Amino acid sequence: MRIKKAILPVAGFGTRFLPATKAQPKEMLPVVDKPVVQYLVEEAVASGIEEIIFVTGRGKRAIEDHFDISFELEETLVEKNKHDLLMAVQKIPNLAKFSYVRQPMPLGDGHAILQARHIVGDEPALVIFGDCLYDSEVPSTKQLMETFDRYNDPVIGLSRVDMKDVSKFGVYDGVRLDDKNIEVKNVVEKPKIEDAKSDLVAVGKYIITPEVFEVLSKIEHGNSGEIRLIDAFEIMLSKNRPIYGRILDGEWLDTGDKFNFLKATIHIGLKHPEVKEKLKEYLRKLKI
Repeated sequence: MRIKKAILPVAGFGTRFLPATKAQPKEMLPVVDKPVVQYLVEEAVASGIEEIIFVTGRGKRAIEDHFDISFELEETLVEKNKHDLLMAVQKIPNLAKFSYVRQPMPLGDGHAILQARHIVGDEPALVIFGDCLYDSEVPSTKQLMETFDRYNDPVIGLSRVDMKDVSKFGVYDGVRLDDKNIEVKNVVEKPKIEDAKSDLVAVGKYIITPEVFEVLSKIEHGNSGEIRLIDAFEIMLSKNRPIYGRILDGEWLDTGDKFNFLKATIHIGLKHPEVKEKLKEYLRKLKI
């Protein structure tokens, strides 16, 4: 079955970026000239997604406004003859069909995903968390779809990290099927380095099936006291239900903390046609 819908949980508070996120969603922080969330939407659309479902919370109205038509702004750009900017603005609301649902309480990422269940229906869906950019020749979400097309079961986007960093992530290991795919056999959330069985970690990109929704709906309180997507995967694995991991090609640009956000901005800035040469010159002049 072709995947046509993507869920973007964007209800978090963004506390790592305070005070910048006091009145602005962290997903709207700009990387060069586009907010993080627009990069994610564009990647999903480039992979064939037709509908984006945002799971929002309080203070996230700016996301909805960003993907809506802005008549006054467009008129101003027409009057000032700024047609290049007009085209950039006009394409945003036409990227996909957008839906918005609210997560009323911060009860975990699995709970957030459940809020979109009635829109997704009995279909598989892409799930993309709001701080996981990827620079790759083939969109990372399309790579996930390639694995799903082969196995028709949930797929987890994976990347290798230094073993010293595994305690920050959900760590997955399993049976290697080829150089890109594994059948997941074990998952541990933020293990100690000595307990990690793998250097493969989840990067915040998934394909889930109706079975995942069903498992999530039956979790009252997960291991963390919240309803987490990883809890559903652990339950499915305990029942020998197949889950696959796709080791993604490309470079993972994690924008979830200040340092990595700066790294992502520099990485993308060095490829941006408007600023890349000036940025290269500036970086060469730095004597650090």
